[in-house]
Amino acid sequence: MEDILEQAILLEANDDDIEYVILNHILNDGNDNNVQNVPVFNFDTLEAEQAKKYFRFEKQDIPRLVQLLGIPDIIVTETGHTCTGLDGLCILLRRLAYPNRLSDLKVIFGLSAQSLSQIINKTVNLILEGHRSILEDLDNVPWLTQEKLEYYSQAVAAKGAAVQNCWGFIDGTARRICRPSINQEAYYSGHKRWHCLKYQSVVCPDGIIISLKGPYLGRRHDAGIFEESNIYMELERKCTFGNVNFVLYGDQAYPLSNLLLCPYPNPARLPNGIQRLRQENFNNSMCQVRLAVEWGFAKIVREFAFLDFHKNQKLLLQDLGKMYKCAVLLINCHTCLYGNQAATYFNVIPPNLETYLEH
Repeated sequence: MEDILEQAILLEANDDDIEYVILNHILNDGNDNNVQNVPVFNFDTLEAEQAKKYFRFEKQDIPRLVQLLGIPDIIVTETGHTCTGLDGLCILLRRLAYPNRLSDLKVIFGLSAQSLSQIINKTVNLILEGHRSILEDLDNVPWLTQEKLEYYSQAVAAKGAAVQNCWGFIDGTARRICRPSINQEAYYSGHKRWHCLKYQSVVCPDGIIISLKGPYLGRRHDAGIFEESNIYMELERKCTFGNVNFVLYGDQAYPLSNLLLCPYPNPARLPNGIQRLRQENFNNSMCQVRLAVEWGFAKIVREFAFLDFHKNQKLLLQDLGKMYKCAVLLINCHTCLYGNQAATYFNVIPPNLETYLEH
């Protein structure tokens, strides 16, 4: 109880959310499997404001998501638990939206922790079976055309970037996990000084995370992950058009190449002069636009705070990689529907939901 309440305060939860945590703890403590007195969840009776608070999506958009994500009308888990596809997505979204326990969800959905766990896992698998390919390989993104790359590049250049053909930004992110009971060294990041899983992302100016590679062990370096990910071969196929190339921009951990640029190393070491000034101006201009990467990562944990509660990220009890990948896919859907900070900053329009999920 104390851990969840502390996390709620750190996440600047409002009074209603904190009251919800306390009430659910009182109602559920020591009584995880007793669901007889809990009302059955009814999506239709939810107020629009309540649905947005619980699930992070507008109420009218959730049935549309069910359809476009290919979630069936009835979900049946491997152990025989059943629910509607709409309820399954709502359970998953509520799980992601807040740093909760499964028993905390019982008061909303009227299901046991075991049923909820099975339904969440099944819903994640259904979503990824249908759509994980659009995150894992740029070749599976038909709307990423030369015209779209030009649109992105023009938006970045309009913000003062020194590179005129930069269409996106690449970076690694480390998601902290609960210290595993085995292979602790493999998941420990000496740089972060905690245990984690690492991912490599490419973020577009509209905030869409268009590529997500991973998870990788926490001890891995970004350069090694980049080489293993094979994303450069995807860039060669997707971002070259005769004599016209479109490039990504990353930090100094990445190797400089035709399709991937990075900052000049230590221009301050150069003597004062035109070369030093040019390098410093280049780095400064690209640093400003590269903020889109951080905004993309920040939106994931802002909307889906469960992923930022590392004590619930237990490697041996759940497939953390699948959960994070599914969350990124859902966040991209959220961006398609409602936009985000990056899209506003660069003045670009994300693809519509149908276009994004096409593959």
